[in-house]
Amino acid sequence: MHQHTTSSVSEGFQQHPHMEDEISQESRDLGRALCIITGASKGFGRTLAFQLSCLLKPRSVLMLVARTSEQLNQLKEDIITLYGRQNELDVRCVQADLEKKEGVEKTVQAAKETSVSEMDHILLINNAASLGDVSRFALTFTDPAEVNRYLSLNVSGALSLTAGVLQAFPRRLGLRRSVVNISSLCALKPFPSWALYCTGKAARDMMFRVLAEEEPDVRVLSYAPGPLDTDMQLQARRSSGDLQLRRSFSSMFSEGQLLSCEESGAKLMKLLLDNDFQSGAHLDFYEL
Repeated sequence: MHQHTTSSVSEGFQQHPHMEDEISQESRDLGRALCIITGASKGFGRTLAFQLSCLLKPRSVLMLVARTSEQLNQLKEDIITLYGRQNELDVRCVQADLEKKEGVEKTVQAAKETSVSEMDHILLINNAASLGDVSRFALTFTDPAEVNRYLSLNVSGALSLTAGVLQAFPRRLGLRRSVVNISSLCALKPFPSWALYCTGKAARDMMFRVLAEEEPDVRVLSYAPGPLDTDMQLQARRSSGDLQLRRSFSSMFSEGQLLSCEESGAKLMKLLLDNDFQSGAHLDFYEL
């Protein structure tokens, strides 16, 4: 499996030297920001943490949110070693389970404790998600409590955290507010044995489309990163109840068709830097 080490992040940027060429000189950073990343301890979230670190202006705050404090603290050390010292980047770890009300409240409270009077950008990356039990088909989910548990993290938690953060930092002149939903092709297309995952991703996409309609000053983006070489993809290959789907994922892996988190993350960075997407849009790696 692809390990998301600090060296692999550096390599990821070396693979995309053209990325900077495509970005105008004026917009090569995301401002002095409070940047919150959920699900930051591994996989795509971890990679995004590194990539965002070098796009934030000095004295920005990078808030890393996940359930496991050990991995978060290691990530913080790695980021500070690579970028933090020369960048005066304030990296903060929040151990929180966004499936629970307490976890959402703890994260919002931690965000409120940052001094944002001099910040010009609030950026929330809703990345935390789970695959759910993909070994079973829709007719087996007879227990509403099981379904609700899944939706608590993947839908309710994302909405409640977004609402809490935007309430904490209301609209003001000179403050850019951006919300990113890490989406999936599964938000648009049904996959057998993936009832929970597809449902959660579809609900999240619509939730953020509504937010874009209600809050025209907030920049809202649903980004589908493509099939990433992560632990979640490994779980999908091993556990999917649908045999055809399992075979499809296995052949993608063996033929090297899975994307690295760095490659997909670079496209998201460019979207955020260019900032010309339609608010509420669902954009896929392969469309860009």
